[in-house]
Amino acid sequence: MLRGLAGVISPAPASEVQSAEYRIDDLASAAGVSVRNVRVYQDRGLLPPPRRQGRTGWYSESHLSRLNLIGRMLDRGYTFATISELLTAAQYGMRVEDVLDVEKLDVSGPGYGDTAAVNEDELRDIFGTEQFDENLQSALDGGLVKREGALYRVANARLLEAATLLYGAGVPMAEILAQAAGVRSDLRDVAGRFVKLVTDRYLPGRNAEPLHLDEQTVGEAAQLVNNARAMVHDVVQSLLVDAMEEAIGTALEQAAQRLATSADVEGPAKAG
Repeated sequence: MLRGLAGVISPAPASEVQSAEYRIDDLASAAGVSVRNVRVYQDRGLLPPPRRQGRTGWYSESHLSRLNLIGRMLDRGYTFATISELLTAAQYGMRVEDVLDVEKLDVSGPGYGDTAAVNEDELRDIFGTEQFDENLQSALDGGLVKREGALYRVANARLLEAATLLYGAGVPMAEILAQAAGVRSDLRDVAGRFVKLVTDRYLPGRNAEPLHLDEQTVGEAAQLVNNARAMVHDVVQSLLVDAMEEAIGTALEQAAQRLATSADVEGPAKAG
């Protein structure tokens, strides 16, 4: 894996490759991400700074390749911290074992919800000016955004990016926020089911009953949780992919049936 990363981190010299250059807006568009996310990746140290010419920053093809790589790794559940470690390791010719210390990738903690702080003007760009106050309150109530002084902490940068994409396609922001809050609630239920598999095994009985666990049992439970965490993430992601394919297929079939029905109705009408 690190050999593949090294090709992105250490591209061929400029004399060997005629590289295109991008302003930040063009780079974000080419990579399919928001300008805000490009800046977040730079702040996190995942994306090298651009070449400066006057007040303009110019990004190269290697920046675009790095952005595409970061997107793929985020989609696979890697945290910003893990991505940074892997990119650094690849740059210095290290092995995966050197980074992970022969442990599994850590997909725990705040990784999937890496946060981004934005001001109110930036939030208006995302939520739109129509019904902004109502949408902001919905986001606050749903835990999607938290107020921090004059800034707002977005719970998940990828969610922010998805909301921007959908809103730009014409989906009302109120519907996006409602669905996002619903998905968060549904995922809490999913997480609770998996955790219950462990608690039912190691914490039997009612919560009010006395509980006696020896050191070995506590260690076994902790080990199971650590080992299962990454696996459960992969399972849920795989099931979601299958469910999305099924839902998309159903929607396309329904659209095809409606188109066919419309054609059947219009045909006789034109003939008449």
